[in-house]
Amino acid sequence: MIAESFERIHRSNLVGMGVIPFEFTAGMTRKSLGLKGNEVVSIQGLSGDLKPLSLVDCTIAYADGTQKTIQIKCRIDTEIEIEYVEHGGVLHYVLRDLATA
Repeated sequence: MIAESFERIHRSNLVGMGVIPFEFTAGMTRKSLGLKGNEVVSIQGLSGDLKPLSLVDCTIAYADGTQKTIQIKCRIDTEIEIEYVEHGGVLHYVLRDLATA
């Protein structure tokens, strides 16, 4: 999910469910980028090396065929949250931990 900002509890709930929250950077907004909802968004850097609060490249493919690459900020704020997301959320993380105990 990419947003302009997140309320603290909403961001935490997304991470707890295994969803990575991202924020636009450099004053960008959905309006300034001309997003309408019919774009294809590709986020690079998700395969195994994501760090808390890192910037990642995001390519937006617009319906007219044009593309734009921007940087967005990963709002996974801590290492343990990285582990939650890698396990598919807090519930899966806890269940896997119990299964190995």
